[in-house]
Amino acid sequence: MNQDKHDLTGYPIAPIESFQLPASLDGHNGTNRARDNHSQLTADNDIDAIKAWLARFVDTKTTFDNYRKEAERLLLWSTIQMGKPISSLTHEDFLVFKRFLADPQPVQQWVMRDGRKFARNHSDWRPFAGPLSPASQRQASVILNTLFSWLVNAGYLAGNPLALSRQRTKTSTKRITRYLEEDIWNEVKITIDLMPKETEREKERYYRTRWLFSLLYLCGLRISEVVTNTMGGFFARKDKDGESRWWLEITGKGDKTRIVPATNELMVELARYRREKALSPYPLSGEAIPLLLPIGTQKRHMTRGAVHALVKQVFGNTSQRLRLRADEFSDVLADQVEKASAHWLRHTAGSHMANQDVDLRHVRDNLGHESISTTSLYLHSTDDKRHRETEEKHKINW
Repeated sequence: MNQDKHDLTGYPIAPIESFQLPASLDGHNGTNRARDNHSQLTADNDIDAIKAWLARFVDTKTTFDNYRKEAERLLLWSTIQMGKPISSLTHEDFLVFKRFLADPQPVQQWVMRDGRKFARNHSDWRPFAGPLSPASQRQASVILNTLFSWLVNAGYLAGNPLALSRQRTKTSTKRITRYLEEDIWNEVKITIDLMPKETEREKERYYRTRWLFSLLYLCGLRISEVVTNTMGGFFARKDKDGESRWWLEITGKGDKTRIVPATNELMVELARYRREKALSPYPLSGEAIPLLLPIGTQKRHMTRGAVHALVKQVFGNTSQRLRLRADEFSDVLADQVEKASAHWLRHTAGSHMANQDVDLRHVRDNLGHESISTTSLYLHSTDDKRHRETEEKHKINW
């Protein structure tokens, strides 16, 4: 056995903030450590070096969570599965790690049970919810390459083993497909409208669900934006014709701020939701009340996981209702909506706006895209027109 390799079979898995390693695996003497004593980090072990890298992203929660997740998975796999510190990993090791991401085994050791998501301090927490898709594997590789490049630049590592990976020729960006067609979107709205409203608690759940789906669809918000922004972001200003119009200021991905049109429909839903929570119909400037609130009297931010579960519940109920129709087409729709997530509603908003002839520049700004080329991926009406014209004019005429 290689002298850098140790058997940690059965070693307890824990998040990076509480993970404890023996000195033989902490990386202070890793084979890929830079030896010129010019490190710009005070860190002298792999966990501290990773934490130094992560500290750069603490002000952007979504980025921090994603980067920590990938670094954490690698750390746990490297030390427990491979018995090597991260600072001893080779290019060949990363080829093995890529296969592991596609099928983390043994499942009971690496994957959270029953498809549930446990808190990081829970004994049933695991680093995976299941195998990673090819897209998620590529994202993991990009993030880890960023980590290793930074550690090399900081003088902590001698080289980046991921830099040897084969560079693929860039392919054209795929058209957005994870969105809800109009008929499925209508079924989702019917599901929400059918929610029970007999008791006060049922009514509160109903209006909260309507408000959440209004935010996700009318504003095209991400879940992370729903759970981190407040109602104080609403403001009214007059346009050039003197008409007062409402806007919602959102701080989103990359800590960037944008303003989104708060349409009359949205403001009606906001007023309904706030009245249900015993609040004034419209928020005051600078109000610290979160955009979405838990059931009850608490005025705290909900977690991303809790909001995700609310959306999945609606999609699940829609799927069940469609299957009761017992026809082939309904089963197809049920399968599609069952796969959907909250982010599909953002894609749905973009797709519906783009295909209803909303100026692509406006769609870009509403969604907070950097480039209009990203927004153009939502355009499906041009495909439909192309299909019609081909059907009408390009014939073989046997």
